[in-house]
Amino acid sequence: MGATIDLWKITKTVLFYALVVFIVVVSVFPFYYAILTSFKSGTDIFRITYWPVSFSFENYQAVFSQGSFPRNLLNSIFVASVTVILALFLAVTAAFALSRVRFRGRGFLLMVILAVSMFPQIAVLAGLFELVRAVRIGDWQMYNTPWALIFSYTIFTLPFTVWVLTTFMRDLPVEIEEAAIVDGASPWIIITRVFMPLMWPALVTTGLLAFIGAWNEFLFALTFTSSNDTRTVPVAIALLSGGSQYEIPWGIIMAASVIVTVPLVILVLIFQRKIVSGLTAGGVKG
Repeated sequence: MGATIDLWKITKTVLFYALVVFIVVVSVFPFYYAILTSFKSGTDIFRITYWPVSFSFENYQAVFSQGSFPRNLLNSIFVASVTVILALFLAVTAAFALSRVRFRGRGFLLMVILAVSMFPQIAVLAGLFELVRAVRIGDWQMYNTPWALIFSYTIFTLPFTVWVLTTFMRDLPVEIEEAAIVDGASPWIIITRVFMPLMWPALVTTGLLAFIGAWNEFLFALTFTSSNDTRTVPVAIALLSGGSQYEIPWGIIMAASVIVTVPLVILVLIFQRKIVSGLTAGGVKG
């Protein structure tokens, strides 16, 4: 009987790790194959190999020799970074009000914020496009500027950010806030000096997810920008393709994709502990 139980435990363990290995391979293989392809040149690109057989940096040199791609990369960094800063600033202040201030309609307001995230991008694209085109300050127009993307990305990032930070802030002990109020701290001091140091896991999680969403977004970036100097990298990569399947520079596209993906992988690996603790915040009640 004991041998049968041990055999069953070993079988479950083997099956579990086999499933984990299968999921990892399926998830990592596309990126691994993109890296292999990015180092190929000439006809080697169309030769199927699963191990490195040649190394050529021609594709990476071609990517950076493209006149607009370095600028597109800087645009993506700027847009994603400013979106994260604005989203976290607005979300932290909104989360403080929704979690700590009692007022009528608070639950309804939370449901409205969540409902905003239920609309697909394509459903609001036309209306948002008209709004972006209508925003003018003197001779300056929001359309075809990075601020059009920052505005639209912040709108779609805020619902998730507000919900996560509100849930996290609700779990913070009330005694901490009461002690700060007794010491004469204002609401702004309570947010910045008391709550934010305790909210780093949630801030890192929401900020990183907002950054990834803004970095990878394509539809708004394609619609709200019309020149190479203002486009972000997803649109720039899509426009690298030629007129037919025989003219598509697959090696250059793979090299550009690797360049764009590596920073996200590094950020996730650096902050993975904060991400896990931030996503599980509020899930266990002690």
